Amino acid sequence: MIRIEAILKRFKTMALTVLLLGASGGLLAQDTVEWFTLGNDYAHTRYSAASEINAENFSELEVAWEWDGASLGAVSGRSTPSYINGTLYTVAGSRRHVVAIDPKTGETLWTYRLPNTERWAYSMRADYGKGIGYAEVDGRGVVYMITPGFFLTALDAETGAPLQGFGKPVPIDGFPETGVVDLLADLGHPYDPYSGIPLETGYITSSSPPIVVNDVIIVGNSAEQGYHQSRIENVPGDILAYDKRSGEFLWKFNVIPRPGEYGHETWENDAWQWTGDVSSWAPISADVENNLVYIPTNGATIDYYGGFRPGDNLYGTSLIALNASTGERAWHFQMVHHDIWNYDNPTAPVLLDLNIPGQGAVPAIAQVTKQSYVYAFNRLTGEPLWPIVERPVPQSLVPGETLSPTQPFPTRPAPFDMQGVSIDDLVDWTPQLRQQAINAFADYQMGPLFNPPLHRDNDIGKRASMICPGGGGGANITAPAVADPTTGYLYVSSHSACSPVQLVPGEEADLQYDAPTGTTFSQYANGPGAGAPRHAAGIPLYKPPYSRITAIDMNTGEHAWMIPTGETPARVQALIDDLNLDVPNTGTGALVPMVVTPNMLVYSDTDSAGTPMLYAINKATGNIDGAVEVPDRSRYGMSTWVHDGHQYIILQTGAKLTAMALPGAAAESGAH
Repeated sequence: MIRIEAILKRFKTMALTVLLLGASGGLLAQDTVEWFTLGNDYAHTRYSAASEINAENFSELEVAWEWDGASLGAVSGRSTPSYINGTLYTVAGSRRHVVAIDPKTGETLWTYRLPNTERWAYSMRADYGKGIGYAEVDGRGVVYMITPGFFLTALDAETGAPLQGFGKPVPIDGFPETGVVDLLADLGHPYDPYSGIPLETGYITSSSPPIVVNDVIIVGNSAEQGYHQSRIENVPGDILAYDKRSGEFLWKFNVIPRPGEYGHETWENDAWQWTGDVSSWAPISADVENNLVYIPTNGATIDYYGGFRPGDNLYGTSLIALNASTGERAWHFQMVHHDIWNYDNPTAPVLLDLNIPGQGAVPAIAQVTKQSYVYAFNRLTGEPLWPIVERPVPQSLVPGETLSPTQPFPTRPAPFDMQGVSIDDLVDWTPQLRQQAINAFADYQMGPLFNPPLHRDNDIGKRASMICPGGGGGANITAPAVADPTTGYLYVSSHSACSPVQLVPGEEADLQYDAPTGTTFSQYANGPGAGAPRHAAGIPLYKPPYSRITAIDMNTGEHAWMIPTGETPARVQALIDDLNLDVPNTGTGALVPMVVTPNMLVYSDTDSAGTPMLYAINKATGNIDGAVEVPDRSRYGMSTWVHDGHQYIILQTGAKLTAMALPGAAAESGAH
């Protein structure tokens, strides 16, 4: 029998979330608290009502079990498991096995994967599957997953068998007769079932799970990484939707608008006909009650150069709200016009119900970005919670490139990490260290946020342009923001990092790739010769903290607190000690996975000796309430849930999953 709290978790809106959490004392008596999507809820808060672990007993946490996916080829550790109906579900390895795990012992219950195809073999994001989608169909649990070869599979959650009556037979030897949808069939491009779309046309794969909104499965996708592209042709990452029972194709949303569609005029030079990307490789969120799904997108073909695609390029680097039943656009906002900075939206947007002074109760959505901004909106109307203003930005010196004269800047919340780079941002512990940092930057063009890339042999004599934050953020995919829906606080992991970019002729850049997509060389593309400035003392070039967690009260847009993550690295601390400097904790420089409970914010990083640690943080103050050593570094995200009355914290530790729990749970589990 399905417990009532599980039903609420599956179909809750944020209003239901608040009601449920308001009765958290009742949940303490329950045996189960689930973790439903990779972000736990449709709002992707990564908040759990699990509350057995608190500040007083945090130091007692120990390893309850470890699950090792090495035999399945698991490496990246990017999949956040879902705990549903007493079973843990995840995906692992480059073949993206779907795996069901006993949450008490870590024992594998079943695995499933499709046969190999050439489409799978080429996927550049094969081991990056982030989890599964889930729904109930006629009283039966169903697990949905998108494969690296771009097939949608539906499996019986109890047995792992392909779902009867779902999809159509695929004409490839070894494929099941049911349970599979060939997603390429609905994109509208010529393709071969085994080998896929010809690389001359483009390529598409997936790195995030589908999301099931009411009766509709919404499917995102991803393309070749834009910094590995040198040719201008590709296919768009159009959003697809299917019936959760039958797999019947329902609708497609064109992420590059066609003639007559909204935004078509933002694609000049007829580039909409032959270029692409603009995919949703980051996870998708949803407001189930209002039947809206929220799609974060990346930029168009080729990072760092877009001279062949003039215009703002909707819906590149945007947040799109769609009607889940019809695919009709409800609203959108473009964070970056004509993106040539690799500023794709890297994480799922977070939904919160807020109480904003002067506005009252507001159903909100917040998109954390690489450029260290939070873009916040009314999730029903798309109206910004606070003004977002267009401001002039530097223009390009690269031949053939035309940038937007302005970009959108939120007025609130304030940036959560470094934006742009100048001498004032460089380490200043001593005059000598500051001068060494200045010297390191001598061959690089500094500038503000949206500093444009430079081409080799440019007229200003610089080796490369420093883009700050760079393609790695700010915030980025490996450390999704988390939120507490009971307070409206958003917690953002970020680090101070810049990317040097040097463009070279497309023909030259093309020599780096074995199997490039497209046929026509771009005038310019990302080159290998940018190098990176280095500090002579072997320390980071920038002022600390190198990494941080920022708590933002989204009711007011104000920063509540900021703390460095982890501890000062040993090599940096050694220099500080040698010079007898008084420098507070710098942070490690790592983006950190987090989870929120009624009792605490939990994150994982390392101490100064490099020992992996798990930290308990006071949500209101940022003070450390507890710390415990763990077996390995955590990646991407973590989850926490209650099984048989005991709370577990799951760490994604490379090829392994590590379950941390209090001693009582481990003793009963027969840990191995």
